[in-house]
Amino acid sequence: MRATLSFFGGVGSVTGSNFMLKGERTTLLVDCGLIQGEKFAHDLNREPFAYDPASVDFLLITHAHIDHVGRIPKLVRDGFKGKILSTPETLDLSRLMLPDAFSVLRMETPEDAELLYDEQDIEKAFSLWETVPYHTKREVGEFEIFLKDSGHILGSAMYEISLTKGSTAVSGRRVVSPLLKGVPHSDEGRVVTIPSLADSGTPFTEQPPKAAPFSKGDGDRKIVFTGDLGNYPTPLLKSAEDITDATYLVMESVYGDRNHEGGGQRKDRLKEVIRDTIQRKGVLLIPCFSLEKTQVLLSEMDELFEDKKLFDVPVFLDSPLAIRVTDVYRRYADTLNPEAQKRLQGGDDIFSFKNLRLTMDRRAASEIERERSPKIIIAGSGMSAGGRILEHERRYLGDPNNTILFIGYQAIGGLGRQIQEGVKHLHIEHEDVTVRARIETITGYSSHMDGEHLLEFAEKGEGSTEKIFVVMGEPRSALFLAQRIKDYHGIDTYVPVAGESVEIEL
Repeated sequence: MRATLSFFGGVGSVTGSNFMLKGERTTLLVDCGLIQGEKFAHDLNREPFAYDPASVDFLLITHAHIDHVGRIPKLVRDGFKGKILSTPETLDLSRLMLPDAFSVLRMETPEDAELLYDEQDIEKAFSLWETVPYHTKREVGEFEIFLKDSGHILGSAMYEISLTKGSTAVSGRRVVSPLLKGVPHSDEGRVVTIPSLADSGTPFTEQPPKAAPFSKGDGDRKIVFTGDLGNYPTPLLKSAEDITDATYLVMESVYGDRNHEGGGQRKDRLKEVIRDTIQRKGVLLIPCFSLEKTQVLLSEMDELFEDKKLFDVPVFLDSPLAIRVTDVYRRYADTLNPEAQKRLQGGDDIFSFKNLRLTMDRRAASEIERERSPKIIIAGSGMSAGGRILEHERRYLGDPNNTILFIGYQAIGGLGRQIQEGVKHLHIEHEDVTVRARIETITGYSSHMDGEHLLEFAEKGEGSTEKIFVVMGEPRSALFLAQRIKDYHGIDTYVPVAGESVEIEL
């Protein structure tokens, strides 16, 4: 059967994930995320969808990060009445993430402007939501879905999508739209080429791919949406499961052009940054994503702070959302990796330690300022796009004894990215701030696979995968990864542009 694959978000950028698969009688969406960090993100999020939400039958959610779920209430507001599907963990986390995002939205929207959505839209979305556990098949119209663990955050899933047995399928032959032939893309005279590994300015010359069967032996054809793929090893989660038999792969590329520090390296770097801040009698600010980054950071600090001779300073978790999310992680402790479960079963609360202080309300948060330095403050949002971290950045970034540590992706154009890149004069919380604090970045805490691991992940499909669509990355990252996959594994790759549709055969 011929199906149409469309790319409405998460192409040319990391955020705003939104893909469509349209069959003969069923239309699926994969994710409906908020665009974050970009200069015109506010306006882009308010634009009408490029399709009729009422025509969508099912919305498949890969995980609960706002750049994957943040526009679901808008989709509902604009007419979506189908079913929303995700893992149980993703539903529970989304029950926290969406109301929190709405509170930020309400504060940032001018009084004379209409809200993107309201609380009733959020509640209606949850009334349409159903859960599907990992390793479970479910029919969705003429398609069948199967969920695998992507290892990114708690409950994150990849979706394998194939035709139901009663649908008409193509078996044993390869039929590919002309748009899909080769990596270069031509669209009304515009050509996109992928830079070579040796020189990003060198035009790509297509090499013949390795010989491979057109489809796997049993004749089944499927498309797999990876969502975000998890970095590994991680102290909490299991690694992403392999995908070995996808006909088409829609694959993330956030860090497609670089590699992370290893787990041991990142902990050593964290130790160095903490020690240096203590010696300076300064404040260590850590803008942290409430979901996954905070829990990983707490679990590693739990180990570091066991040695009181090394570190004995207060650590403030100034994020009510992160505190609630951590409780969800505790509830799903039996889904964590064996090492994390072993620590928990041994009586070690891996998300808490003696020096940790939780600040749920503003009154408790006011104690942070009164506490003498040195001290550590963990607060959201992770990209400094809102939340309590802004108040701390306004107060502490002007002191050269203080340090700000980034441990997650910073979107182009966002405040976090500006600080990370060394912009000295900023406007934060209605005040002009001159940045004198030390700026540090540890990439090893990323919850995304790096370039080498993405390449290894793609290799598992060598011999069955006909085409990999490389998405959810900045242009250089996506193009670089696409070229590497083609060079190393001979798998056809393609980097789509926003609003593009291609035809595939299932």
